[in-house]
This record gives sequence, C-alpha cells and structure tokens, in this order.
Amino acid sequence: MIDLFYAGGPIIMSILALILVAVLVTAFKFQEWTQEIGLIALSVGILGQVIGLYGMFEGIESFGGEVNQAMIAGGLKYSTISTIFGVLIYIVSLIIRVVNKPRFL
Repeated sequence: MIDLFYAGGPIIMSILALILVAVLVTAFKFQEWTQEIGLIALSVGILGQVIGLYGMFEGIESFGGEVNQAMIAGGLKYSTISTIFGVLIYIVSLIIRVVNKPRFL
C-alpha cells in the first residue's frame, strides 16, 4: 500500500491523506461539510491525474516520441492512482453523509 502512495505522487497523496482525516473529523464535528470535503478529495485526485499525465507526456517528448506501448500503459496506470484514492475518499464521505442524515418518521 505504501508503494501506491509513492507511485501516486507523494505530494498529492499526502494532500489526499489529510483530506481523508478531514472527512473523518467532519463526520463527527461538522456533518454538513462532509460531502463538500469529499468533493475536494475528488477534485484533488483528478488534479493529480492531470499532473501525472503531463509528466508522462513530458517523458514521451524527452524520448523524441520513440516509446513503446508498455511505457504509455505504465504511465497511464500510475497517473490514475491519485484519482482512484480521490474517488474512494469521496465515496466514504457520501456513505458517512447518508448514515448521519437525519431521519424523519
């Protein structure tokens, strides 16, 4: 699991880890903010993917366009790690929001 953390980019993944902690804190203290914090995680995850794709395209450019399909597939695989974690954090925030939602009888 720690390998995925480093592969997803330590800065973006650290931000996502802090957002996960924020989602868990808001679940108990500020329940109306839980879903919004989850949306921030989703946005940061997508931003991490865009930054990863940019890095992949820079690498392709530095090779002069002479790359094989395995290199492109590897770059795409690693660029999606932050998006996956962002989506998972968003799903956790939605589940927390549904569980904490007031029910009227």
